[in-house]
Amino acid sequence: MGHNAKMHFAVKCTPVSPSFPPHPAPKPASRKISPLVWFLLTLAAIGLITVLSPAERVLGANARIVYLHGAWVWASLAGFTAAALVGLAAWITHRPGLHYWSRALGRTGLFFWITYLPISMVAMQTSWNGLYLAEPRFHLAVIFSISGLLLQIGLSLLENPAWASAANIAYAIALYVALFNTQDVMHPPSPMLDSDASRIQLYFFALFALTLLAAWQVARWWKQMEPSPERL
Repeated sequence: MGHNAKMHFAVKCTPVSPSFPPHPAPKPASRKISPLVWFLLTLAAIGLITVLSPAERVLGANARIVYLHGAWVWASLAGFTAAALVGLAAWITHRPGLHYWSRALGRTGLFFWITYLPISMVAMQTSWNGLYLAEPRFHLAVIFSISGLLLQIGLSLLENPAWASAANIAYAIALYVALFNTQDVMHPPSPMLDSDASRIQLYFFALFALTLLAAWQVARWWKQMEPSPERL
């Protein structure tokens, strides 16, 4: 060939995009039911069980408010006891999150203790045909309501929740010592446990279980008011 021939080869490059599996569709965010909603539902169940509770031989239908009164104050004492035990565990294990739970449980116990007072007054009126506000146990309940309220307000002003654990331990001890040393004038010590009516006891413990469930919802709500777990 007389002339140098230049041969050009054109290579066509087709870009290949990497294949990835399709992204899954985002799941719809599940909306959690507020503890306050559960509390109201439990409260409705408590009211229903109270209305359906059997009458008592002496008090008649008026005994139903007495059942509720007993279950309510037992739930309050359970809240104070749990607050003290969780607070003690927080001090032993040095887990800050337990201090927040102790504070929430202490507030819950106080909520049920204060709201037990009007229930107690209704029980007085229906059982004793009058309000005996000087009755030793009612007098004690008023004192610990006021002191407990002032205590919880003060603890809310302190940033360190460890103070709440220590205060809840001291408060529970003081309350049980006071209850043990308070004279029973018109208030029987434990009428439900001493009762020989198994049907009444069954309804009472059902009320107590529901009231404990209501108290747990209140404690969960108080805990939600605390800092998020990442900050604990």
